[in-house]
Amino acid sequence: MARAVRPSGEVAADALVLGVDSGGSGLRSALGMPDGAHGPAPVRSAEPVRTGERGIDAGHFMAQLLPMARELLAQAGGGRIAAVAIGATGLASLGDDLRARLPSALEQALGVRRVALAADAVTAYAGALGDRPGAVVAAGTGLIAIGTDLTAWHRADGWGHLLGDCGGGAWIGRAGLEAVLRAHDGRDGGSKALLVRAEDLFGPVAGLPGQLYPRSDRPAVLASFAPHVAACAADDPVAEGILRDAARHIAQSAAAVCPPGDACEVALTGGLFQLGEPLTGPLREELTERLPRAVQVRAAGDPLDGALRIAADIGADRLRFPRDPRMLTVHGDDDS
Repeated sequence: MARAVRPSGEVAADALVLGVDSGGSGLRSALGMPDGAHGPAPVRSAEPVRTGERGIDAGHFMAQLLPMARELLAQAGGGRIAAVAIGATGLASLGDDLRARLPSALEQALGVRRVALAADAVTAYAGALGDRPGAVVAAGTGLIAIGTDLTAWHRADGWGHLLGDCGGGAWIGRAGLEAVLRAHDGRDGGSKALLVRAEDLFGPVAGLPGQLYPRSDRPAVLASFAPHVAACAADDPVAEGILRDAARHIAQSAAAVCPPGDACEVALTGGLFQLGEPLTGPLREELTERLPRAVQVRAAGDPLDGALRIAADIGADRLRFPRDPRMLTVHGDDDS
């Protein structure tokens, strides 16, 4: 049966949109209006979505999301959800189960036909720059850069803490703890200042491998040491050097994804940049050197804002972002 066509931008008055941000600390969900206005305050889940043999577990995802969606609808005083956009960490490589099962599950449970499934980098981009061409670096525990000229997506890094995420929180924390162990051993490249910090945080450093290696949340534990590296950077050359190296890696990723042209807007988003001047100072220098014609702009919003924007756009048939089988799929319209 052919889908009924409505004029572009025409949305029912009682329609709401649902944005979801799924990451290492759990789900965040919020309702919005098709015109971009926000609804009730976002709600959070207590745990992250499990990952299994098929990747991100769609059943566990729905088990967490449905109570949150119903809570948000109750807070909004009712209404119907016309479109959902989900940004999920790991979707590009671990999203097969979500893509196969989530759209039909959402239609059955909430009556929603229009569903966008996006890598968290895409929702970070949408939140930071909207639908303008440019590049965004999203950095927290991990790090990924993404750029678009609105015809295709280009990504750099985002390969996880074992193979990449260079310059991210776990990368900085691991480099800091390596300097701690060098100081403990008496090897070159060690930092006594970071050794003191690590002993205060973790106890005797000889026990660090036992604390880190068995843990499933190892990246988050490594990233927890990044603020200590930043705190020592003003007086400790080893800590300062780690953050300069991180800034170089971040700028390299940004340069790899900037669309060609005379100018490229670049935005930085994510909790990593709360480390402040010890990181952002050398990062400004690196970006100026590698992207002299780029324009550094403030991120307008976060990944949840981006998910809400994408949900509103697919609900009103105005999405400008390029579809991509790994980065952004839209279900329930003729372009999926």
